[in-house]
Amino acid sequence: MIKHALPDEAWPSAAEAARARLFSPVRIGGRQARTRTWVPAMVPWRASDDGLVTPALLQWYRRFAEGQPGVLVVEATGIRDVPSGPLLRIGDDRFVPGLRALCDEIRRRSGGQTLVFIQLLDFLTIKRRPDPARFFAEFLAVTDDHRRALAALTSDPTMATAADDRIRRALSALPAALQRAALTGREWEALTMGLRQRVTDTDEASVRALPQTLPPLFAAAAARAQAAGFDGVEIHAAHAYTLASFLSTQNTRSDGFGGARDNRQRVPVAVLQAARAATGADFVVGVRFLSDEAIAGGHTVDDAAAFAVAFAGAGAHYLSLSQGGKFEDAAQPRVGQAAYPYTGPSGEACMPTVFSDTRGPFGRQLKAASTVRAAVRAAGHETPVVAAGGINTFSLAEAALARGDADIIASARQSLADPDWFTKVRLGRGDEIRRCRLTNYCEALDQRHQPVTCQLWDHPSGAIGPRLTVAPPWMR
Repeated sequence: MIKHALPDEAWPSAAEAARARLFSPVRIGGRQARTRTWVPAMVPWRASDDGLVTPALLQWYRRFAEGQPGVLVVEATGIRDVPSGPLLRIGDDRFVPGLRALCDEIRRRSGGQTLVFIQLLDFLTIKRRPDPARFFAEFLAVTDDHRRALAALTSDPTMATAADDRIRRALSALPAALQRAALTGREWEALTMGLRQRVTDTDEASVRALPQTLPPLFAAAAARAQAAGFDGVEIHAAHAYTLASFLSTQNTRSDGFGGARDNRQRVPVAVLQAARAATGADFVVGVRFLSDEAIAGGHTVDDAAAFAVAFAGAGAHYLSLSQGGKFEDAAQPRVGQAAYPYTGPSGEACMPTVFSDTRGPFGRQLKAASTVRAAVRAAGHETPVVAAGGINTFSLAEAALARGDADIIASARQSLADPDWFTKVRLGRGDEIRRCRLTNYCEALDQRHQPVTCQLWDHPSGAIGPRLTVAPPWMR
């Protein structure tokens, strides 16, 4: 690993910025963004435990709105009405009033200059890593395979007919290496990482039915977002979540929704079509997905290019790209904690820090974005492509637009470090920008489900940094 210095930047004057592609308008479905600046979805862990909008959440989004990005995407929001901690939810009509207040606040604070989308998320069950004694005593379903394994491992033939309680005690007493030999791969994972449901668990009725249940769930959520006043929704098909798992090469379902690439994309495409049908032509429906899973045997940019063409052909109004962030290579959590899908190499691909390989962390996803965009254009679609990943200077963003790597530039960590950074560039005040250090201080808070903030101004209140010293005319 190399520690990379933040790149020097010759920030543009106000006149130069006024001529820049970054600050030119772009059409997104039935809406037009004032600029090509984009704050992507970040989960700040400020919703209530019931998934409702709180004053702290309003404060969070108010601060980003004051920076007037072209588009602001509200955090990943659960489409099911199930407990999910302090994560926003949209799985019932009772959530609409709070979301409407949030949408209204963003519009008011941005002076109507920012389009407001909300990201729609579905996720499968994941449980905390259990205490080993409790796992063997309560959670493990004892089978004859365990009996046979114990009989062989202990050279005790009576284990082959032993009662469940004896088997549980014997397994619990084994050294870890022998426990691993006695358990199936999924049982070992449940013990050492925590139980994780997969889209391939088709022996479970709810998982088997996902191709039928997900499109109407996403469609209902999109309709609620429209009722709440959002300009559009973003279908979350990236990282470790349900729709991304359908797209993944790890999806080996044999029911027509896994295996071959065309089969793996069927459910996400159906979700997109259902959301579009539920909301009408003027409402934006975009898709966020991975240009590279960044795991061993995972799907690559060639798959992503095919997915992009399929999404564009099915009517996606924009395509937003990320990389990695998968459970398959996540670090082992502590007992009592759940696995976090940004702790392994694929997490580094998603949110690279200044401690990186020779490629460095700055704009390293742009090459893949360029490949995906080229495939979309070659297929005859003008669907705008949103690129992200360590883009924290004007020159990097502008060059990406000039090369045709992307049509829109998204910046999460730099926008958190300085919510006014786009405005400061426009005003020719780039030297005042508080630059993200790319240490992932914010991501470490997210991992612990603590209110996210930035090391540049971390306060007990969790407030995001101060506004511009002198506001531009449209913010006064």
